[in-house]
Formats: sequence, structure tokens, C-alpha cells
Amino acid sequence: MRKHLFLLLASTAIVPVAASPAWAQASVERSRTYSFNQPAQELETALIAFSRVTDLQVASSAADLESLRSAPLSGSMTAFAALAELTRGLPVDVRLSGRTVSVSRRSGETASAPAPTAAVIATRPIVQPPYPSETITALDEIVVTGFRSSLSRALSRKKAATGAQEVILAEDIGAFPDQNLAEALQRVPGVAITRDSGEGRQISLRGLGPDFTRTQLNGMEVLSNTASGLDSRSGASRSRSFDYSVFASELFNQVVVEKSYAAEQDEGGIGGTVSLRTAKPFDYQGRTFVANAKVQSNQYTDTPGPRLVALASDQWGDFGALVSVAYSSAETVEWGYRNWNWSKMNFGAANVGPGVSAEDRDRLVNATGAERAWNSRAQTYGTWFNERERIGLTTTLQYQPSDATDVTLDLMYGQLSNDRDEHVLGNAGTNGLSANDVRGTQVLQSVSLDRYNSITDAVVSGVDVRSESKPTVDQTEFWQSALNGRTMLTDNLEVSGLLGWSSSTFDSNWQRVYLESVGHTVSFSDLDTDNPVNTYDFDPADPDAWDLQSIQWRRDHIENEFYTGEAGLKWTPSAISTLKAGASFKKFTNSGFRYDATSNYENRNALASIPTILTNHSTALPYVVGDVAAIFEALGQDGSLDARNLSVGTDYSVEEQTVSAFGQYDLNTDIGPFGLRANIGVRYYDTELVSIGSSVTSAGLVPVEITNRYEGFLPALNIALDISPELVVRFGANRNISRPALGDLSAAATVRVAGYGGTISAGNPNLTPYTADSIEGAIEYYDGDRGYLGLSVFHKEMKSFVTTETSTVPYSETGYPLDLLEEGQDGSVVFNFTRPVNGPGAGIRGVELSARRDFDFLPAPFDGFGALANVTYADGETDVFYNGVAHRLSLVDLSKWSYNATLYYDSERVGGRMSMASRSRYRKGNGGNDNIGEYFAPSTVVDATAYYNVTPTVQIRVDALNITDEPVIQYADTDARRLMTSTVSGRTLSIGASIRF
Repeated sequence: MRKHLFLLLASTAIVPVAASPAWAQASVERSRTYSFNQPAQELETALIAFSRVTDLQVASSAADLESLRSAPLSGSMTAFAALAELTRGLPVDVRLSGRTVSVSRRSGETASAPAPTAAVIATRPIVQPPYPSETITALDEIVVTGFRSSLSRALSRKKAATGAQEVILAEDIGAFPDQNLAEALQRVPGVAITRDSGEGRQISLRGLGPDFTRTQLNGMEVLSNTASGLDSRSGASRSRSFDYSVFASELFNQVVVEKSYAAEQDEGGIGGTVSLRTAKPFDYQGRTFVANAKVQSNQYTDTPGPRLVALASDQWGDFGALVSVAYSSAETVEWGYRNWNWSKMNFGAANVGPGVSAEDRDRLVNATGAERAWNSRAQTYGTWFNERERIGLTTTLQYQPSDATDVTLDLMYGQLSNDRDEHVLGNAGTNGLSANDVRGTQVLQSVSLDRYNSITDAVVSGVDVRSESKPTVDQTEFWQSALNGRTMLTDNLEVSGLLGWSSSTFDSNWQRVYLESVGHTVSFSDLDTDNPVNTYDFDPADPDAWDLQSIQWRRDHIENEFYTGEAGLKWTPSAISTLKAGASFKKFTNSGFRYDATSNYENRNALASIPTILTNHSTALPYVVGDVAAIFEALGQDGSLDARNLSVGTDYSVEEQTVSAFGQYDLNTDIGPFGLRANIGVRYYDTELVSIGSSVTSAGLVPVEITNRYEGFLPALNIALDISPELVVRFGANRNISRPALGDLSAAATVRVAGYGGTISAGNPNLTPYTADSIEGAIEYYDGDRGYLGLSVFHKEMKSFVTTETSTVPYSETGYPLDLLEEGQDGSVVFNFTRPVNGPGAGIRGVELSARRDFDFLPAPFDGFGALANVTYADGETDVFYNGVAHRLSLVDLSKWSYNATLYYDSERVGGRMSMASRSRYRKGNGGNDNIGEYFAPSTVVDATAYYNVTPTVQIRVDALNITDEPVIQYADTDARRLMTSTVSGRTLSIGASIRF
């Protein structure tokens, strides 16, 4: 029997078909989706499992299937998409006639392993039954190369999903010239990213910032933090915002962005959930080894850095093991102009020279309140050098005796190390231009003000200039272990479970030396542009012009830890219905502290000779900075810190324990000629919060512990209706929450002291979560696997929206002790005092338009071209309070417009693509010193890559990142747009090769 044609009918039910015409059945079969979870296995076994799921008969011969192994199959998709995936890379043709699938081997062809990323991957034609007014024509073989194939498979996953989601598969991630996951995600519709040190760092989704987006890794929620080299970008990141820069993109073979919420998902991501998946042994057909090596270099640095990736996977019957490792080292330089901020100020009468007009003199000396002029603080040139090292390691053990059982243990380690060197030259000495008022030796010789009363150009004599050198070493370590399992207890009852732990630790240590050169005439100009210019009446590169002013040193430590346990049941009483139920426990802890110290040496002649260096990185002009290590050694300072050096309010901890449960009903059926997929359910959550810190009382700073508890029900409904094989309409409605930022929940207030004053940021553990009621809809057109056009609309109405209340007050009115101030300051110095409050609410609404098309209608070789593009519009506002007055501002991290596009070309031998990602301006903070908001300017980043396949298993690739050297521009105040920073980080080029066998 096995030598002849046979029907694989094992466990297959014959479905009655007389009730509807053949074309209607065909229409349903083209659009109906099924849930698959099959390992890589013998193709005959895989087709039998496929038949059991779909009730389709499969016809073939033993000879045609001999020695062939299927690709793994997981997720919801149509029968056509499943067959294409099962036979990916195999020398077979697949045809469907009526309800019978025929599989035959190509004449003269033998089995081979799937081709490597960006090499040729053959997707075999599946002949589909005719529709009314259609005729069957002979189909030529469709040959799709790696990048296009991955786009097509991701498109099939998107189409088959019930809710709105985007999928990036391994070929996508590996084929883009992305340095980390944030950059890989930026091409997803609705995603925009922030950048730091020349790389992507965090993401926003549909206009909501990183704090509103949950990140899952191998099924469990995780959190990892790192830091920026610039204080204006908040330095160390102690928040719920996941730092994607910690991980190399090559460690993951699948990323799913869930924009819709379903009851089976964990609560906590109003913006959405990003699910990361590392590779598994049974993702591959037997023994597999992949290696990739690149060398990369930045235009502003001297030393090229390596980027190395390797993966090894093997199987022994039902057991498999996989190990992957990624390592990279790169130098980056970000440099440009920076103002610490802007503030309203007055000059003393003696501090305004005769060259200033009477009108301007009166305004500068006598104006009060809002009529005072705005001046920038410090007016600095800055350079931020970084040597970044990234290490990633994954190990996976998988037991899969059949498609009914899978047990997987994932272990992951990630480390991101930054060795930074910050050099700054600015007007920030004792008699500088960085304080709220000018009363010292400074004399304003000339000045220009704009229509917002901001000083844009000035010449000032008697100014003390300061240089700064700050080497920093910081490191993020991430660990995860996740045990996932599922098995079928009966033919229609599945049990699943998860036990997971993850830990992220961030440590940072820096030392800083200030040098001062006194009594100079300086000028700054063009502060109303993106490229201001400073001039000095002396040579800043002359070591003899400088004296030691002060030294500082600091340590930051942040820990995040998750413990997760989940259990679930899935009962499928019929082919169209599935009932799901589950419960979970999650414990999250965040803790940390900051130690710092300062020693002032101004006018003390502490060193007879000051060790200096000439700034040796990209800069607007050369200048001298202190040799930090040599100066600390000469002063006898070892830079040690302990609990006695605690920075007030930074030693808080937040612990959350959440118990949750859900019930959900899934439907997958037909309504006449239409296919219908839907899920409806509800999730219950109960969270207990414990916040420990210190608070100001009449007795001074005292320890305090505050507890809070909240609970709720989160209903969710998602519907997908297949109007035709090409047209899908979606609708979703749900309620979800996002928990407040960690700093907002602290039972403490942090005090940041600077020469001009400072900021006190108080927490509020009694905050309630953000709660959002969401509704969304979409219409999507699919042109087979070669094209797509989709339009989505969404609206989220958020209740209990957390906003801030900011006021400017003399330090003496804050209740904090005077000994926290710097030398020379008293209680009259003005501080910004901020605290979070539950506001009245906020809404966000938007539209997404996305499209993709292979240009297969062009004559060869131009038929290898294709393009994909998307644009998102989002709008949302909230009240932010300044001195008791409400101001309506855009939501933090919301860009009204974000869009990106990619033009690609793929063939057997050569290919390439050019990508553009752009976002409009967005608010990053609330501002300070009465500036209304703090913003980043619009940006557009262009990347490109090209490859050449030397053989089917060897590829050479060239990548170019940030081709236009796009600046990062930050400014204060929504209307006046007062420049804070304007920096560039250069273009990065890399060349490398990959091999797979």
C-alpha cells in the first residue's frame, strides 16, 4: 500500500459538503483559520496532524515523502498558509482540489534544509479552487527570497489573527541592519523609538510612551533598564520603560506586537504588548549551525568594532538543545551644543553695560514675574564618547515527543556595558551664566532678545568659564529562566503552565572634575537656531589658563526582579469553539539607591600642578579638561562611597504582588460565505503595593512604609470577519490598565541639587492605575502573499490619568534640611517642586495606514523589487499643572505623526533595501523653571543594506546606519522652543559575512 497512492485519512473526519455549492466551500477554506502547534518532524507525520486539525484529506505517496521533514508550524493561520509553511524549502508541489490536498515530489529533486536568512527560500504554489467568474490557469513556480518570504509568512500570521497584531520573523530582524531590538521594531506600524548614543533605546506604541507598553520574553513579563550619557535625557532609567538596547536583535527569531487586548493576556499594557521569542531547537530541521561576523565603524570614531553571532542547534529524537551567542563592541560619539535649561532672570544694575539699550536694560534689571527675560544656562559645547559592549547568550532545552506535548526550558543572559567619557566646556563657573540671577563680576555688553523674551545672542565680560570631564562605567545585567509546558490530557483538553524568574541589575559609577578659568569675555549667538556658536577671549586649549574648582563622584544601583507562575486550561468541545481559563501569580520588586559626594577646591590651591588632557574626541573646538584619574590620585581621593553618602529619597523600593484569573471563549466558524473569528472574555486582577522610602516630617527625614491595594475586572472582545478571501474587517473593544511609573509610586522624594537651584520630585504611593477603555476597527485587503493594504482606527479613553503638579518655590519652604544644598547656597535658592497626581483623565485617538507590495508585475530582473510603508496619526492631551494653573499638553512621548518606508530588492544572488523612519516632535517631560513642557524635535533616520550570496549558504553583507547623520534636538517650552541640546552621532558602516550549515 505504501508503494502506491494513498489517502492520509488517519483521525480525519469527512465533512458533509452537499449543503453548499463547491465555490462557497472553497471561499470558506481560503479564509478560515486553524490553530496549529506542530514541531519539525517527518513530513508524512506532519501532514497527518494537519489533516486532523483541518478535516482536509491529504493524498500522496510514501516515495514522494520519504526522507522529508517538515518545518515547525505554530499559530493561527489558513490551511493554505499552513501548507506553505510545512513544506517551506522542500522539493514538493502542493495542490488543493475540493477538500483534498495532493503532495508530490518534483521530478529529479531531493530534500534539502531550508536556505539561510536572505538566501533563496522556495514557497511552493498551492492551487486554489475557483470562485465564481474565476478560471483555473496553470501556475508557474513562485520563487521568493528570504526577506520577501519572511514578510509573506508574517503577513499570513497577521491575517489569521483575531485581534490587531504585527509580526516580525527571524529573516526580518536579521535582514535589517539593526543594532538592537528597538531599531528592528521601529518599522512596525504605530511604533516610534527614542535614540541615545547613536542607537535606538525605547519604543512608543500608537502614541503612548514606553511606560504604557509591556514587554514579554518567552511568555513572561520582564524589565531591563540602562542609562543615557546625557543628564538632559534623565540619566539612569528607573522606570517601567523597557530598554531594548540591552539585547542584540539576532538573539530573537520572532517578535509579536499585540495592539489589541484579550482577556488571556496579562494586564498592564494600555499601549500594547511586545512579545519576544528566542529560537527553539525544533524550529530547525535537525542539526543546524549559523555564524555571522561583521566589522563596524562610526564616522566620528577611530577604532572599528566586531559584531559576532553564532547559533548551534541539534535534536536527538524527542529531545533538542540550542545555544546562541551574540557579541558586539562599538565606539560612538555624540557631540554638539547643550544648555542646561532656561530660566527667567534679572541682572543687577551694575551687571548691564552701556552698550545695552535703555529698553532692554530696564527689562533685564527691573522686570518682575513673567515679564523677566529668559536666559539659557551655561551655554556649553559637549562631547559624549562611549565604548559599548553587548553580550547575549541563550540556551534552550526542549522536549517534544509529539505535537500534543511540548516542554521548553529557556535560559537567557544579557549584558550591556558602557564605558563613557563626557567632556564639556561652558559658561558655568562661579561667576557664570548658569544661575537664576546675575549679580557677580559679569557685565552684559550687548544682547538680543526674541519675541518670547528669550536671550538669543549676547556678549558678556567678567565670566568664569568651566570645563568638565566625567568618565562613567555602567553595566546592565539581565538573567531569565522560563519553563513553559503544555500537553493534551484528552483529545480536546489541553493544560499549560509557566514558571519564570527574571532579574535585571544596573550599576553605574562616575567621577567628575571641574576646572575653572576666570574673568573672560565670552559670547554666544544663534540660540534661536539648531547650531549656536560660542566664542572666548582666551585659548581654552591652554592648560595654564585653568585651575581646579571641584570634584564629584557618584554611584547608582537599580534592581528589578520578577517571579511568575501561570496555569491554564484549553477545552475544545467542537471544531468551532474553544474555552480557555487560567490563573497567574506575579511578584515584581524594584529597588535602588544613589550615593554621591562633592569636594570643593576653589581658591584653595590644592594642587601645584593640575593634570590635564586635551579633549580627544569630536568637538566644536579643542579645550582642556581635567585628567580625572590623576587628579583624584593627587588629591588622595579614592572615590569610595557608602550609605553615609546616600542621596536623599533615592533609596526607595516598590513591591507589587498581583493575582489574576481569566475566562475566554474563542469562536472560529463560518456565517454563510464569511469566515468569523472572535474571542470574548474577562480578566480579574488584584494588586497589593508596598512602597518603602523616606519622608519629610517635623522630626526631619524618617523611614516610611505605605501600602495600597487595587483590583478590577477587564472585559475584552475581538472580532475578525473574512468578508472575502482578500478582505478582513476587525473590531475590538476592551478595558486595560497601566500601572503608574515606579518613581511616582515611591514613598520618598528625590532631591537634585545644582548650582542654579534644583528639583525635588516627590512620589505618591496612593496613585491609582491608569485605566483605559479602548475601541478599534480595521479593514485589511490581502493580495495573496505579495501585497497588503490596511486602514485602522483606534480610540482610548483613559481615566485616573496620572499627571504632575509643578511649582517653583524657595528651598526653605520645602521642609528639607539646608545641609543638602551645595556650598554657597542658602534657603532662598529657587527649586522646582513636582509630584504626581491622578488627573481627570485623557484620551488618545488615531489612524494607521499601512501597505506592502512585491513588484512582481515588472519584467525580470525588476520583479525582485518591492516596497512597504506605513503612517500613523495619533492625538491625545492631558492637563499639566504649573503653579496651580492647568496647561493642556500632548501626552508624553506622543508624536502626532510617525511613518516609515522600505524599498527592497531580493533575488537569488543579490539584494538590498533602504529604509526610512520618521516621527514628529514629542513631549518628553513637563519642563521646569516655568517652561511649559520639554520636547524633542522631529527626526528622520535613513538606513540601508546590501547583500551578495556567494553560495546558498554563504552571504556577504554591507550595512549603513543613520546615513544622513540626523541630529537629536531637544528644547524647552511648547511655544518658545528654547534650545536645550543639539547633537549628532554620525553614520555607521559595517561589512560582514554569514555561513549556515
